[in-house]
Amino acid sequence: MSLDPNKKLNIEEILKNLENYRAKKRGWVWRKQKPVQVLGEHTFYDHSESLKKSVPLPAAKYFDNIDPQPKPVITTEIASGRFEDDIRRMRMAAWHGADHIMVIRTTGQSHIDGLIEGTPEGIGGVPITRKQIRATRKALDLIEEEVGRPINFHSYVSGVAGPEVAVVFAEEGISGAHQDPQYNVLYRNVNMYRSFVDAAEAKKIMADANIFQIDGAHNANATAKKAWKVRPELLVQHAINSLYSVKAGMKPDNIGLSTVPPTAPPAPKLWYDLPYAVALRDLFSDYKFRAQQNTRYVESDTDEAQITHAVDTLISALTSADIQSTITPDEGRNVPWHQNNIRAVDATKQVFNALDGIKQLVKLDMDGPLGKMVRELKERAVLFLEEILDVGGYFNAVEKGYFVDSGYYPERNGDGIIREQDAGVAVNTIIERKADYFAPVCSHFGINHIPDNLSKPCDAIDGCTLCNPMKIAYIDELDPVDNVNTRIKQLVEDEKLGIIRPEVEWHGDGLVTVEMVLPVFEEAAEIAGLTIAKQMTLKDPQIIHKRVLHPAEGTMLLIKGKVDHYVKLSDIKIPEKVEHLSDEIIENYVKEHELKVVGATLGEDEHSVGLQEILDIKHGGIEKWGFKCYYLGTSVPVEKLVDAAIEVGAKAILASTIITHGDVHKLNMKKLDQVCREKGIRDKVLLIAGGTQVTNDMAVAAGMDAGFGRGTHGIDVADFIVKKLIS
Repeated sequence: MSLDPNKKLNIEEILKNLENYRAKKRGWVWRKQKPVQVLGEHTFYDHSESLKKSVPLPAAKYFDNIDPQPKPVITTEIASGRFEDDIRRMRMAAWHGADHIMVIRTTGQSHIDGLIEGTPEGIGGVPITRKQIRATRKALDLIEEEVGRPINFHSYVSGVAGPEVAVVFAEEGISGAHQDPQYNVLYRNVNMYRSFVDAAEAKKIMADANIFQIDGAHNANATAKKAWKVRPELLVQHAINSLYSVKAGMKPDNIGLSTVPPTAPPAPKLWYDLPYAVALRDLFSDYKFRAQQNTRYVESDTDEAQITHAVDTLISALTSADIQSTITPDEGRNVPWHQNNIRAVDATKQVFNALDGIKQLVKLDMDGPLGKMVRELKERAVLFLEEILDVGGYFNAVEKGYFVDSGYYPERNGDGIIREQDAGVAVNTIIERKADYFAPVCSHFGINHIPDNLSKPCDAIDGCTLCNPMKIAYIDELDPVDNVNTRIKQLVEDEKLGIIRPEVEWHGDGLVTVEMVLPVFEEAAEIAGLTIAKQMTLKDPQIIHKRVLHPAEGTMLLIKGKVDHYVKLSDIKIPEKVEHLSDEIIENYVKEHELKVVGATLGEDEHSVGLQEILDIKHGGIEKWGFKCYYLGTSVPVEKLVDAAIEVGAKAILASTIITHGDVHKLNMKKLDQVCREKGIRDKVLLIAGGTQVTNDMAVAAGMDAGFGRGTHGIDVADFIVKKLIS
């Protein structure tokens, strides 16, 4: 099975024979670096191998459609709760450059109090099934072949059932996972001893499976009342988990620190976040760094989230992050949107492309305030560690509430998280191994008395599931209602009938958004907006974002709602793709007939860039094919443009019209047609209008021969003129 770029993923095909599918690769894969590479006319220094198939940034059309892939791995986090929709979004994200796919949850939260497939403990773990993992990995195996780059699949090894989850991940080819015993202790109230015992086992399994680990220290600055004050603690948490991971058998290259900046604008972000990032690199140079925007400050504003993310990415570029994670406003809205995943991936790629080679151009001034702040952070962290030792170790420190305290160490605010050593989930469940303990499985942490006649433990049972995948027990979904086969019935039916419905989260969910500005104060705008949305036939409208433009003058609303509307593909009239004449044919015709055109921006419109790009040879304009172009400038009266065409004997008039207020663009097009008729040249000259809001149908209705809108290039206009004259 392979993917056709022009066809949708076939979910039914993905699900076929799933019980026998095995992941094509195991373990983490970094991007192949291309330190100095020329793409088009441009040299990139912090670049990785290009994709075979991709969607470049919108501005790429001005740069030979190049799609530079930055050096760091790029993450996208997906959380729709339906893996059949997740994998479609994964394909979209991969085409835009994501190669680290994180699936956060399947049933609305990161942790539940029991594994779906069951464990001996039955009191923790992530709600994830083998079927979901395997189907996703199978789809990603196909997607990575399509784009030409390995894709890392990531989830969570958390909760009391962490070791069991780690085994499933190792068996199914998961590439990366979160694992941090401190997260379980502080945020899930798992008994601290049990959490660290489980972590040792889980980390050993992950190490043997080459699974990349990301820690959870960043949760402190997403939880503390004043996140910028817990920076010394973050360094300490990173140190504890990193060294514990090494002791459990992990290679430093497979240990990733989750480096989440503590602040966001309007705070003076660089003064807090840059010293913290530099201190991390100084203290933990043996490990990898995964940078992620702080979700604490992400609300519902797309622009705000993207701008903060761009500044975060600047810090990542300056301090050499290995993985750049992407966060969207979905964190604030609690609704995962296809387009926001892509927005975030594109924003990351865009910033890294813009900052390529920045460390060759800019150096951090460690002799100034930055160096002083970095040193102070490291000193505070070391003092914090010394105090932990003085009070008897990590467990005692947690019991005293040292962690997630929003005082700037050595200050204490007394608002830290307190956990007791003899309490919490799974307390008193640790069983000491007997003197002759033997477990016939591989990737097992701690004492394991392997008989002398065995080369490896699982030889006693003819191989464990990690060595012999044929022994893996595949369990299909048990829920007769909420299962993938039931959920995709609508998808399959829509595909057969060619039905197209709007969606943002799940196939054909009918969700749309409407943005509107209402000229009233906030409270009135909310009620008025929802009323208008209902009048627009939106079902269950909700305001998912609002911005006060002025307390009295206006409020902007973004409203989500559902519609029952759909169209059939068979009812859509898709215009045929224009096949351009060859350069040779156009050049010969233009030269033979000495074609001349006049162009101007009409009326009181001062926009000039668009038309100049159509005319000017420098921008691939029609001069390239030999047209003699007379550009009259901006704000040109219609009569002057027509008179100029008569004077030079032009065969075409190119009229640019960007301003649309009061339909002035339509009025000017109609006037151009009228004046040409009055002067008796309408049948002797082609009238071509262009502008961002112009369409061909609109232009023809206004009397033009053709209209060209956004995305038009010189070849489109040159081809049209020559074809029209030849006919």
